[in-house]
Amino acid sequence: MQKFIFCFSLLIFISVKAFGQIDFRKPFQDCNVQGSITIYDYKNKKWTFSDKTDAKREMLPASTFKVINSLIALETGAVKDEKEVFKWDGVKRDIEAWNADTDMENAFKNSTVWFYEEIARRVGKEKYKEFLKKSNYGNGKIYGGKGVNFWVYGDFGVTPKNQVEFLKAFYEEKLPFSKRTFEIVRRIMLNEKTGAHALYAKTGRTRPKDIDIGWWIGFVERKDNTYFFATRFTQKRDAENPRFNDCRKEITKSILREMKIIE
Repeated sequence: MQKFIFCFSLLIFISVKAFGQIDFRKPFQDCNVQGSITIYDYKNKKWTFSDKTDAKREMLPASTFKVINSLIALETGAVKDEKEVFKWDGVKRDIEAWNADTDMENAFKNSTVWFYEEIARRVGKEKYKEFLKKSNYGNGKIYGGKGVNFWVYGDFGVTPKNQVEFLKAFYEEKLPFSKRTFEIVRRIMLNEKTGAHALYAKTGRTRPKDIDIGWWIGFVERKDNTYFFATRFTQKRDAENPRFNDCRKEITKSILREMKIIE
């Protein structure tokens, strides 16, 4: 028994030391949310999980689905390119940026729901099923929900680990899409660029049933390495947390800084 306790304590010590004594829980606690971050070090082929169980738990991807959705839209011709403008349907929505004609570049940045719902109508669920299977993305349950947006409501789900695996395949261009399609989506994913790194990412949020789900997924490209990440957290739907949206990036960047991935 004493030998087991010693070995277990040694394992914890080694794990903490390997992560540079990073407290992965604190950023989530500071935001009053529960969740995890999953990171993959491309050069060293190393996974880092703040919670390995949560990293394998499926939930709706919300607007993070716009990464693969944009790839599918371009590849199928549902949209010509990132500059093609769709006419606003005239329905007034809460987010002002949604109340205007828009193209995919801005719809991606602003998470414009109606634009990607129109994409979904043009693509059709059979094409989605085909591309999602070939891309090994999600659980394939795309026929439930309230309408065309199965990535926001319904039984469709993806894990943080699956998100990272998909992003890695996207980065390597090992998905069923053309070079042109990869280049366009990579371009609209660019979130920030400094002298030391470029960060490509997409946020997501949805409120199914009794919880809020928040995501931020992407990758950081440096001269010497690339790091992929998927942050996901939840809170009770009726919780008053005005920082919920901001915490998606705050939590992630806090941990990436601790790991010396970004400045």
